[in-house]
Amino acid sequence: MPPPPEGFGVDDLGDFESRLEGFLTRFHSDDLRVILLPDPDDKLHFPLIIDFAELLEFDASVAHTLYYYPKDVLELFDAAAQRVLDSFDAQSESVDEPKEKKFVHVRVNTSGSPLECPESSPSIGKVRVKHRGTLLTLKGTVIRSGGVKMIEGGREYECRKCKYRFTVHPELEAGNRVTLPASCQSRSSKGCGGASFQLIQDSITCHDYQEIKIQEHVQLLGVGSIPRSIPVILMDDLVDIVKAGDDIVATGRLSAKWSPDIKDVRSSLDPMLIANFVRRTNELKSDLNIPVEIINKFEEFWTASRATPLEGRNSILKGICPQIFGLFTVKLAVALTLIGGVQHVDASGTKVRGEPHMLLVGDPGTGKSQFLKFAAKLSNRSVITTGLGSTSAGLTVTAVKDGGEWMLEAGALVLADGGLCCIDEFDSMREHDRTTIHEAMEQQTISIAKAGLVTTLNTRTTVFGATNPKGQYDPNESLSVNTTLSGPLLSRFDIVLVLLDTKDQTWDEIVSSHILNENSEEKKDKTDDPEVMWTLPMLRRYIHYVKQQFKPVLTKEAERVISSYYQSQRKSGTQNAARTTVRMLESLIRLAQAHARLMFRNEVTTLDAIAAILCIESSMTTSGIVDTAGNALQSNFMENPDKEYMEQEKKILKTLGITED
Repeated sequence: MPPPPEGFGVDDLGDFESRLEGFLTRFHSDDLRVILLPDPDDKLHFPLIIDFAELLEFDASVAHTLYYYPKDVLELFDAAAQRVLDSFDAQSESVDEPKEKKFVHVRVNTSGSPLECPESSPSIGKVRVKHRGTLLTLKGTVIRSGGVKMIEGGREYECRKCKYRFTVHPELEAGNRVTLPASCQSRSSKGCGGASFQLIQDSITCHDYQEIKIQEHVQLLGVGSIPRSIPVILMDDLVDIVKAGDDIVATGRLSAKWSPDIKDVRSSLDPMLIANFVRRTNELKSDLNIPVEIINKFEEFWTASRATPLEGRNSILKGICPQIFGLFTVKLAVALTLIGGVQHVDASGTKVRGEPHMLLVGDPGTGKSQFLKFAAKLSNRSVITTGLGSTSAGLTVTAVKDGGEWMLEAGALVLADGGLCCIDEFDSMREHDRTTIHEAMEQQTISIAKAGLVTTLNTRTTVFGATNPKGQYDPNESLSVNTTLSGPLLSRFDIVLVLLDTKDQTWDEIVSSHILNENSEEKKDKTDDPEVMWTLPMLRRYIHYVKQQFKPVLTKEAERVISSYYQSQRKSGTQNAARTTVRMLESLIRLAQAHARLMFRNEVTTLDAIAAILCIESSMTTSGIVDTAGNALQSNFMENPDKEYMEQEKKILKTLGITED
């Protein structure tokens, strides 16, 4: 039995190992027996995930030793797991054919344990020397994913003098360099003292090895802070379980890598995390846990608003950008864009996206950037960028060379996978850069062929753009002329809202009085107002909940309304030819589904179809169906929305030829 390592805080190694075996036998015997079952993939390495909180409760001293000396304790843990596995294997019915050796690696999950506190789980930018060598948990987004390589794990040598055999492990920190001991390590009574060793043939063991880079979450940073990144090394069963754009929690020990030797240059240490356990948090969305009390609140709210559902909807919309007065159409469009429709996959496997895209076209000072920033706060995963500072590589994927090897680094659209990508100053982007997002918006993938790396990455993201019109907006010209955006790009946006800053004295008086009241000292607190309920955290939870809970289906009435509207637009689609494509029909379905979700329902009714039509209509400056269409800037909240809707519904259904009276 090898002696305990120097500085390793264990007095009796035999007792310590028996405690490790006791823990594994008590809590994880079933998991170990599962590993013994025949594996269809013929894997050699198997993870055994243990909970740190469970270990702390079972034996606090073992847990503390694991925290301070993770390298040594994890090696002992692996050996203990291997012994328990072998004992189970021996107990099983003996079979004549030889069994393949299976390796077990103990993986420590720190969730729900004291190791989640900020002192032992800092952000990447706050990692310091005091954390070196301890068990550390870091959260971040994978921005770079290297290829899987083979790395040497150990080799056996024999002393030429006394024939003592020992294993030498290469130093990962020194570029995997093998350093032989100065003299023979045999512990005979006289000591050997030999310094000549011979490598034993076929004794070299190898491991799978992958290096990824994680960056701390941009949303959690303070103003002016640059997001820091750190390389993470994955071995054996951990390789290839994460890809660029994933949010992960990595537990491991912090080490440092020597920079390569260059003459007359001082060598420095670069921190790196040698991972023991990696957990993806993409699907979990763990930052948004919705208690039962909050869900009951939502249900009570809609029960109270059953008689006047649109009034209830409008009180939710008033919580979006409350500092901006009015702009009802924009607030409704932002809510529908964030909630989104249901992804549809047909029998052939073709996907029709569920995420809508939105573009705000408006004069300066119409609140476009404020809506962009507020939408980013509402989404639980968002990336904000500006057109002028974004290149096609920065939006999609960059190929970077690292140590003689090409790697892919994720851009804004890949990092926003499953969330929202806000692009301000959309018109400032170069034409070439704009065309790169065509595939990302419609197919929701990015295909790359750079530096010999040919792959496809997911971009299931909602694109929210804002742009200024080219010069003075001309209502007689089409959208593509006014915005200098190409027809294919415009057709990919579900909602395009035009905000024109027209001079209207009564409107200007209302807006100025609202802004002055916001800044006055005598601002009254309306605690009895239903809008008080819809704060930013509540809106985030509501949007997250309805997206998870509801999968709306179209009713026959809604189908008729959407179909009739689409056909009428195709007939008179000369003005906005870029918008009246089949994509418009898909947009109407997505927006109607989003409206049904917003209204806390599982079916799409005529009301939802007409709300979707009104959203699409607002993007057209000249329209023959609704009088209120046109400038979305001066669209205000109605006093009696349900009554107004009944009149609009009659008018629209009559215009579309669905009702005759």
